[in-house]
Amino acid sequence: MFVAASTVEYLKRNRLVITTAESCTAGKIITLLSEVDGGGSCIESAYVVYSPEAKQRLLKVRAYTINTFNLTSCEVAREMVLGALDDSPANVAIATTGILGPDVIDGIPPGTVCFAWAYRVGRGLSVFSRKERFMGSREDVQLAASLHALKSLPHFHQLAMAGEGA
Repeated sequence: MFVAASTVEYLKRNRLVITTAESCTAGKIITLLSEVDGGGSCIESAYVVYSPEAKQRLLKVRAYTINTFNLTSCEVAREMVLGALDDSPANVAIATTGILGPDVIDGIPPGTVCFAWAYRVGRGLSVFSRKERFMGSREDVQLAASLHALKSLPHFHQLAMAGEGA
């Protein structure tokens, strides 16, 4: 797949090693990268965390954040990405949390996915988050979200290198 191959090339060129914290994408981001020849050299680790308890236990997402903002929120995605990066020597992380469908959950429409990207830059950390909505079957949404996460990685890395992000 072209997106994964170009992402692996970008990771290699910029000496980036990735970890992920995936909920709705269920490891598809890492799977796509691992399917590229040489992709394994850019992967440090991956978490697949569905339940609120797993997000809290493994990634240190606060119950307060889940209860206040919902599992499908940029706030939870940000805490997931920081938790994954905190537990890893990787210098880039991606997190996803969302609703594949077909039902509306807690008033959130199917296809809604929240993303976070985090980068270690020098001694600092830059974090970006976004909410997107994808249409289609569960499988379509999962793949579209995974590809979106990978396609966005270089863009946010460039912003991080320019000193943007929180």
